Amino acid sequence: MKLLNMLISFFNMLGQRGSFEIDEAFVETYKSNIYMLSQQMDARLARSCRQEQQGGETDYYERLGLAEANKITDRHGDTVHSNTPHTRRAVDLEEADYSDLIDKMDRVKLLINPDDAYVKAAVMGINRYKDDVWIAAALGNARSGKKGTVNVALSSGQRIGATNGTASSGLNVFTLTIALEKFDSNDVDEDIPKYLAYSGKQKQNLLNETEVTSADYNTVRALVHGEVDTFMGFKFLRSERLPVTSASITSFVAATGAITGGSDTIAAGARRCIAWAEDGMIFATGIDMIVRVDELPTKRYSTQVYAAHQVGAVRMEEEKVVEILCLEA
Repeated sequence: MKLLNMLISFFNMLGQRGSFEIDEAFVETYKSNIYMLSQQMDARLARSCRQEQQGGETDYYERLGLAEANKITDRHGDTVHSNTPHTRRAVDLEEADYSDLIDKMDRVKLLINPDDAYVKAAVMGINRYKDDVWIAAALGNARSGKKGTVNVALSSGQRIGATNGTASSGLNVFTLTIALEKFDSNDVDEDIPKYLAYSGKQKQNLLNETEVTSADYNTVRALVHGEVDTFMGFKFLRSERLPVTSASITSFVAATGAITGGSDTIAAGARRCIAWAEDGMIFATGIDMIVRVDELPTKRYSTQVYAAHQVGAVRMEEEKVVEILCLEA
């Protein structure tokens, strides 16, 4: 009887302190504590160009140049044959992955199932890498030639510096007109969608421009939402992954934005913004996204969260890409 009374007292004490089982609402509180830190979640630039599905490690994309008509100057004469310029660009697929382990013992300590959050983080990392591949292709060398052995750089004529007319500056309306003229002088079809990748600093610069924020020039979106969506024919895409210059450019022409032939300077650290016509860039996908969540017996049955992709990009035509060097001071 004495032992029975002791057991009853013990269980009564447990009832006062709470069960060993954690209440469901308490578990839900823990779940809400998985907080994703600020980061770019989707691929913003890679999806805003011509998309291709690629089946091999290297593939070639054909290009046709100008086909000019010949004036007929006689009757019953021989047909004049022209050589249509036919070139190609090569895309090499590259692989990248992300993996992390969730220790089985840690699950008990966490009181949550973190798998979904880890998968989300992995996918976001892969998406950002897609933009990195795209940026490198837009600003770097494009592989040309029959076997892709000729490297083609973005010409100096397709690179401009942001300017206020007298000195290098942040992004402004005057500079946008210079970039737009590049497309027009290259006779880029006006119906092709055009984009401009810029960072938050250039966004701030544009929001300080009267033409951008005034409803007389632009939609009220810039005023109401504090963002620049579409202006002067460009769809604006913000990216904080755009590189900056490592050295000063001392041959800048502030009056025209040209980066050669002048004596003005663009200081090092200028943001390398990119304007492009949609079909001027190709983003090719071999394997878009692999996402796996598996237990690994060799790692004490920890859960591996794994994500991978296989992608590549190339600049199809220099005339459809413009690099804009913008001060961020």
